[in-house]
Amino acid sequence: MKQTVLGNIKSQPEVLKYTLDNQNVFVDPFVEVFKKHDIKKVFFFGSGTSYNVSQIAAYYFKHIVGIDASAQYPTVYQNYEKPDWTGMLKNDQILYVGISQSGTSVSTCEVMEYAKKNGYLTLAITGNLQSKITENTDISVHLLVGDELTPPETKGYTVSVLSVYLWAIGVAKAKNIYTEEQYQETLKEAADLVNHFQTVLDESEAWYDRNNASIVNSERIYVLGYGVDYGSMLEGVLKAGEMLRLPVLGYELEEYSHGPTMAIGPKQTILMIGSDEAEYERMLQFRTAYKKYTPRVHVITCKDIPDADKRDAVFSVKTNKYLAPLMYTVPFQFVAAKGAEQVYIDTGVDPFEESLAHYPKAK
Repeated sequence: MKQTVLGNIKSQPEVLKYTLDNQNVFVDPFVEVFKKHDIKKVFFFGSGTSYNVSQIAAYYFKHIVGIDASAQYPTVYQNYEKPDWTGMLKNDQILYVGISQSGTSVSTCEVMEYAKKNGYLTLAITGNLQSKITENTDISVHLLVGDELTPPETKGYTVSVLSVYLWAIGVAKAKNIYTEEQYQETLKEAADLVNHFQTVLDESEAWYDRNNASIVNSERIYVLGYGVDYGSMLEGVLKAGEMLRLPVLGYELEEYSHGPTMAIGPKQTILMIGSDEAEYERMLQFRTAYKKYTPRVHVITCKDIPDADKRDAVFSVKTNKYLAPLMYTVPFQFVAAKGAEQVYIDTGVDPFEESLAHYPKAK
């Protein structure tokens, strides 16, 4: 049976549970690197969806593990950055992590090759352990997403976010940042969310269905995020852009008010992602202001909003800000996949035929 994007979206409860239940496959080797080496700095690399995951991974490692971490575009890093501008770190204190579901991203494979040749620690997570990226990494671990044969990645994103979260809390436990009790509590929170992910899907689809007419008929879509959900914003922009194919722009919440607001009009849609961080109340202020210029203002959150209406996606499933990105991408997946279906776009076909971004897949 031919895979569809909607089918992959709706398989997420099952595949996330499989990932959580088999986390030792990819968590144990990752944590072992931190046990064997005095890691002081982590670079996360990826392109497209994998870059968006890298943004969230870097946030996790800074805020949960307390280590210097950053997400990097592979080519930009290789051409213009250095592993350590201070010159104070040893090679085995710097870890390069390549995230590539297919394992064939040219830029990510090349930066991992560069890192290994220069004596840095390298680790890749990929859905294909025989792929190109594994040729130039010290350690390769399995992204437990299964096959995703449609061009846009949906379940691959949520599985990757869960995977890097489990990495972070695993390292936090190994470094005694989390006690055993704290670690078990974080695992329970992850399990609670995964076990209720069908509700997340149902509520996301219902939200899209009641707002679909205005969304697919937008002149332009803006996606706003902050904190850990800067990465969620990037993924929302990518999903809507590659499938629905309307003009989609993304901004950090506060930055959107510095100029882009001059272009607000009544046929433009604003999607705001609301995590439980310092900017949450500020987001609600912006929500009130933007509704004066367009009725198409939507908040996606698991925090209760006193004056929420049908335009908002307020999940009944509650979780912490670190796990919330798993939920917040799902409404965008439905915007992209169901919206494309409504305007007769076949998301199973990539209309761009030039093979520039990926190596051939390993057989």
